[in-house]
Amino acid sequence: MALISTIRKNSALIVVLIALGLLGFIIQDMTAGQNSIFGSMQSSIGKINGQKVDLNEFNRTESILYAGSAGDIYARRSALWDYFVEKALIDQEGEKLGLGVSKNELNDLQFGPEPSPIIMQRFMDQTTGQLNREQLNSLKQQITSNTMTATARSYWAIQEQEIIKDRIQTKLVNMVSKGMYMPSWAAEMSQKESATMMELVYTRIPFDAIDNAEVSVSDEDYASYLKENPGLFKFTEEARKIGLVTFEVKPTKADSLAQRNKIAKTIADWKKATNDTVFVEQNLGTIDGAYVKREALLQSADSIFNLPIGGIFGPYVEGNAYRAVKLLDRKVVPDSVKSRHILIRPDAVTPLPVAKARIDSIKGVIEKGTATFEAMAARFGQDGTSMSGGDLGYSGPGGMVKPYDDLIFYQAEQGKLYTVETQFGVHLVEVTGKKITSNSSGVRVAYISEVIKPSKETETKRFEEAQRFLNANNKDVEGMLAAAKKIKGVTQETSPAVNANEFFVGSLGAGQTSREIVRWAFGAAKGEVAPDIYTFTDPTEFYTNKYVIAGVKTIFKPGNATADQVKEDIETVVINRKKGELIVDKIKGKGVEAAAAQYSAKVDTLRNIRFNQSFLPNNVGSEPRFNAYSFKLKQGQTSKPFAGNNGVYVVNAFNVSTPASATADVNQLKTTLATSARAQVATRFMPAFRKMAKIKDNRSKYF
Repeated sequence: MALISTIRKNSALIVVLIALGLLGFIIQDMTAGQNSIFGSMQSSIGKINGQKVDLNEFNRTESILYAGSAGDIYARRSALWDYFVEKALIDQEGEKLGLGVSKNELNDLQFGPEPSPIIMQRFMDQTTGQLNREQLNSLKQQITSNTMTATARSYWAIQEQEIIKDRIQTKLVNMVSKGMYMPSWAAEMSQKESATMMELVYTRIPFDAIDNAEVSVSDEDYASYLKENPGLFKFTEEARKIGLVTFEVKPTKADSLAQRNKIAKTIADWKKATNDTVFVEQNLGTIDGAYVKREALLQSADSIFNLPIGGIFGPYVEGNAYRAVKLLDRKVVPDSVKSRHILIRPDAVTPLPVAKARIDSIKGVIEKGTATFEAMAARFGQDGTSMSGGDLGYSGPGGMVKPYDDLIFYQAEQGKLYTVETQFGVHLVEVTGKKITSNSSGVRVAYISEVIKPSKETETKRFEEAQRFLNANNKDVEGMLAAAKKIKGVTQETSPAVNANEFFVGSLGAGQTSREIVRWAFGAAKGEVAPDIYTFTDPTEFYTNKYVIAGVKTIFKPGNATADQVKEDIETVVINRKKGELIVDKIKGKGVEAAAAQYSAKVDTLRNIRFNQSFLPNNVGSEPRFNAYSFKLKQGQTSKPFAGNNGVYVVNAFNVSTPASATADVNQLKTTLATSARAQVATRFMPAFRKMAKIKDNRSKYF
């Protein structure tokens, strides 16, 4: 009773507390997660000219387009982001110009006589290279009858947006290309550049003719080079260089011996096995239906071919593994086989079990003599051979996809019917001819292998070495890299500049661990060394193959880099510039032969050279200054020495041809040049479009 009395006395206070509690729950629900009132802001992974890219839509699209994909998750997200950016830019520009795709146009792009390139690519018959109309019509029927699965509907809806984007982009590209004009003066200049031909004698004095110790390079030299090349190191977003020290994990002699002993024991067990197929599968080996000829064996061909049937050779080393091989059979292999087939392709309407059953029925009809192979091919075949009785003609070993190839060369008897499943569908197959000209034998073999890899003890020992190094060198990245140079078996490098969304780091390549390094680096300060060691795994054998220590070497803010930031990137070219100046000064006023003799350089000749020739023969390569200096010369003149990309040159023009007549058809040349320029619009349009756009990329906060 006392408690109830107390509650009554303080009822107003209790009501306030309850109200505050309820308000707290409401506010928490409003602000928590992506479904909050601020959810749209939280779930935006970027903006394109102010238009948000929603995280949920991005993830949903990825899950639909890449369902079951085993590819690099970061590479596909990068490709998907590019699609979202391009689609937003195309939609925005299309709306400004009144460009779009009507329902009738979209339907025509999907199912009409000239479908979208996207449809052509995804529904192409791999054997004929033509559009698979039957599959496309089947999907159209499902859309019309509303019988398409939910997953397929989602995929098709995204594909429609891809088609619309591609179509509007094509319209924009056409507008740009049609608006291009080639003036007469440009055509006349191009005509002169392509018509004037020269024969040159030259010498090239390489930069390494001067020792590095002979030149002195100052900070002003680096700054001057950057000033002359302002776009060389210009960053549109923050970027970072990462210093990397790598401890590779390699198998020891003890590891190798243990794996050799292991496969030797397996060989002993193999000799006692009664079923080779089961034994090889249990030991993760390989057994093939093909009969390989001597020249097709990579190693130990003589040892394998000299085995008796059932004999085993090994262990021997091939690649990074110990191997053992057993000879299962030997026979004469045809040089070519003629075959015919009837192909049924599985699809949404005809799943694989139905396709198999249909092939079995066709096989039964032909074997009973009720119908001929040719008639059934014409009626049921789903590739380009159907109207020619399914005839594929003669093919050599490896000329067909492997299951089909193995069947016709090594298993099938001529005149009998067989079924085989390949990536194209289910085939009914008959061998109709064999040619044996070389009369050479092939062998059927089985392999077991044991990869030579580090043991767990070796991995642990290497990790402990890396940990001791990190503990002693974790103060500054420069000191860490310098210390690594002094340790045998340890490599050090500085990655190229990476942005916040990068997943590829220097020689480490792409992947999850590289992405983790980048994510850490963009939360760290310049000079900071990561507190943890990064572990990399062999992509095929899944053992630890390296331990990596990372540190932030350089931070680039948006804009032009300073000379200090990129000194190591431009050091060689700046030193070569100084060497070039020194060589030019030493051979000033000398002809080709005299300049070459001073540095024991070679004198060479170039014939029929044009000014607009971008790549020159005789190992000259791409040298724009060579062209520029050479084509200013009159016949018999010698150039001043000049520095190019690969050394210092002196050139003599011993023959200059007469330019083409001015009465040449300039209008035709204008048309040709304009056509060439317009052909480049499609590849250059989108990069230029993106460069002008205001793109904010926040993917690094989520992935």
